[in-house]
Amino acid sequence: MTTNPKKNNSGPISVKNADERLPIKISEKSGVIFNRCYHCRSCTNGCPFLKAMDYYPNEVIRLLQLGQTEEVLNCSTIWTCVGCNTCSYVCPMAIDIPALMDSLRQSAIAEGIISEPDVLNFHNEVLDSIERHGRTHKLEIMLRYKVKTRDWFGDLDVGLKMMAKRKLDLSPSRVTDLKRIRRLFSQNRMEQRHE
Repeated sequence: MTTNPKKNNSGPISVKNADERLPIKISEKSGVIFNRCYHCRSCTNGCPFLKAMDYYPNEVIRLLQLGQTEEVLNCSTIWTCVGCNTCSYVCPMAIDIPALMDSLRQSAIAEGIISEPDVLNFHNEVLDSIERHGRTHKLEIMLRYKVKTRDWFGDLDVGLKMMAKRKLDLSPSRVTDLKRIRRLFSQNRMEQRHE
């Protein structure tokens, strides 16, 4: 059986070796019943990051429905989705695609499949900043990310514009109850170890 989703960087996908375990796990973990999707493409039409995706959001759902675990976990779409919820707002079946993408990213990490390591590095820097300060400190996030990726000048113009508009504070601001936030991070790590 072959299906022809319009993959942005290749042709038809051969459907073989269907694995039903991941779709069930993802549905349970995310709380998303993705089999309700009838592929109207409302999510796809509303997505502001569509051009950066190798599969459209509805195609990721279709791949899950077909049990194409390896294809889904290796696609860049699960890393490109920023969770803006535009897709969820327009979905006539109220499918929470950002929650689905989050669960897919977590599964990919657990399987050691990181198709977009720079996105994961940036994501980790944001979380580390929140754990350290209680909120994001953009300048620190950018600097730490640049050290990890060693891409010093790739988007220097953006950083300079942000500095000129005073969007980057030199020192981080802190929340009043930083211990509580750190406790949440600690609890989350404990839960992940027990899964």
